Amino acid sequence: MTEETKQEQVLQEELEELAELPDEESIEETVKPEQVSTIAGTVPQKAEEGKEEAKPKRKKKDDDIVEEKFYTIPLQRALVRPPKKRAPRAIQLVRLFVARHMKLQVKSSEEEENEELPQLFISPEVNEKIWGRGIEKPPRKIKTRVTKDKDGNIIVYLAENQ
Repeated sequence: MTEETKQEQVLQEELEELAELPDEESIEETVKPEQVSTIAGTVPQKAEEGKEEAKPKRKKKDDDIVEEKFYTIPLQRALVRPPKKRAPRAIQLVRLFVARHMKLQVKSSEEEENEELPQLFISPEVNEKIWGRGIEKPPRKIKTRVTKDKDGNIIVYLAENQ
């Protein structure tokens, strides 16, 4: 018999012993927590704790959206830059345009610095649209849908018709 089959048999025997035990206290005395997690086929507790601390993914909810606007953002000023700096400049122009038109709040005093400020997020679709033809040739303009949630966070999406 190979070592793997021996280990499987040992694990099966331990599982049978655990099934016979009446309460959790006796399990803790006979088997270490690491062994229980490997026997049961689950992830150890330390890894599970790390998952709990992870931030939940953002979910798009219609209730959270306070304001929604459609903009055509001009990006021609990006062409003034050298060819290898045009797409990054276009992203900067999108940020400046949206912050100006959606009235993004910035910190003005030391008291507000401690509070969480609203943030501006650009969706991957908008980023891909700008970078689609490379760093040297961003589009001259881009149609976007901009939403603002109740916390003041702003998200820039690509308009549906593009």
